[in-house]
Amino acid sequence: MVAGLVLGDAWLWVAVEWSPPAYAPFYARGGFDALTATLLVAALVKAALLWLILRAPAPGPLDRRAKALRRLLYLAVAYNLVLWYAFALLPDAVDAAFQLALWTGIDVLYLLVIRWRSRMLRAAAGAMLAVELAGMVNELLDELDLRELGSGGVVGLGLTLGGVAATVITVVGQRRDGRWSRGTQAAGWLSAIVCALAIPLDILFGRISSGSLAFPVMIDAVGLVITVWHAATARELPAEGRPAELPPARQRVIRVAVAAAAVLPIIALIQPEQTPHLTYTGWSMDCYDRPSFGDLKPEERDAAFLCRARSTEGGVPPVFPDSLSDQQILAYGRALCRTEDRDERKTILTRAGSARPAWGVDPWDLVYVCPEIIGATYPELLRSTKETEAANAAYIAEKNARCRDPWPRTKGVVQASANYFLFVDGDTGYLVHDPGDEAADEVAEQATDKVYDDSALIGVAGSAVLIGHFEDVVDLCLTVKAFRTPPPQRTAGWDEVNEVPIVSRSGRLTVPEMGEGGDVGAGAPMPNLAIAGKGRYRLRVHVRVDDAGEEQHLVVVYPGASRKRLRLKP
Repeated sequence: MVAGLVLGDAWLWVAVEWSPPAYAPFYARGGFDALTATLLVAALVKAALLWLILRAPAPGPLDRRAKALRRLLYLAVAYNLVLWYAFALLPDAVDAAFQLALWTGIDVLYLLVIRWRSRMLRAAAGAMLAVELAGMVNELLDELDLRELGSGGVVGLGLTLGGVAATVITVVGQRRDGRWSRGTQAAGWLSAIVCALAIPLDILFGRISSGSLAFPVMIDAVGLVITVWHAATARELPAEGRPAELPPARQRVIRVAVAAAAVLPIIALIQPEQTPHLTYTGWSMDCYDRPSFGDLKPEERDAAFLCRARSTEGGVPPVFPDSLSDQQILAYGRALCRTEDRDERKTILTRAGSARPAWGVDPWDLVYVCPEIIGATYPELLRSTKETEAANAAYIAEKNARCRDPWPRTKGVVQASANYFLFVDGDTGYLVHDPGDEAADEVAEQATDKVYDDSALIGVAGSAVLIGHFEDVVDLCLTVKAFRTPPPQRTAGWDEVNEVPIVSRSGRLTVPEMGEGGDVGAGAPMPNLAIAGKGRYRLRVHVRVDDAGEEQHLVVVYPGASRKRLRLKP
């Protein structure tokens, strides 16, 4: 360690991580300035654990099985300390095969050498050790690109938990045997804890590390306790009965090592103040949900704003970069709330390092950090999902109520009146079509193209008729009626009346309704106008604009084979 401090960063890495100096630039591209303290602490922990590993074997006779177990355990220790690098130069399948062979021998000898003093306990140990070996077999099959024992996270989790259980039951066997000291048993329990913690840490590793090497360095140091257990198990194999208690000095060293193994991973989670605290990033899964303001508790609203501020959904650059901490983004968000000047908002976003300062921030995003300001101008943004749905339903009902039947004395077989909502920024018109036609999308596109070439603004294409609107409106009142025979040609009171052919190939003709969450379509259910089933029909369109500039449409459908287009008025 001292040599590493004198010779430079790469050799400090070698002294602590026991890997070649060439690995150092890869793991710490930005240098070791912020990592030196962690490396020094990890060096002290690993030195204490290494002292426990390299203690001389206890003297005493060993039978053939015990000798074989000791040799295999010391081979596992050697692999963990130095041989791993040699195997790293070989194909991964070779390493996996070696590990399987080594631990198959160790596990079998565990069953034969440990005095379990219970058939049930030996059987349970055999089952758990078999699960542990199954995990190694699965890994070998994966490296050989062969069919694995099972796929998916559930199988992998089960095999990992089986390995933890094998460690626990082996320590229980050591306790019942009586040859192994309390220190060795403590190392075994710590090994089980380290293996169990590997499951959540593997999932959270990317979030916890946040680009810092402090966490993996400390985990590597603490993981050495597993090697301590293997070495202690091999060392104490020949001892008969319970070994004598260790001297007080050695007991203190062991206590310090155990305390360090338990506490240092927690310390590694604490990041320096200058490191941004990131609750959510643009890739966080939790950010795909977009709850309404009124659905969130007060303590959840900041997180909702952070999701939107860092979102890259749709390939759009985020409002704020990930280099800013949560606290900085929230402060910038509240500053944006306090100004409505476009140039001032651009200045704030530029100072924050935004990739899109000229775009500003939408009020439906800012409402989460300053509801009292945004809500004063946009009260609808403070609603919950249920309140929004109720308000929309009330609005649609109000719009539908003003649309009355313009031909009340002549009832159709089926009929309906409703408000038809168009796109706010302009829409070509609305369709009367056969939604069951296999070519529904194609003929709808053709009808849309033809409406621009028709002076009456009616595009006809087989099973689809697109009816345009005269005025620049965002909605219109629409009444549809279906008759079995041609109704009277009522033209009085209408500005234009036209009649065109349409065909139903599936036995349906209707007008699209507003879908769930949709903004376009009829505000009420529209009936099936093809009352005679499949076949040809005539479609008559009445259009007028009242003094207030509101547009009304009446669509009449009845069976008819004629393919002529008629202009009845003007």
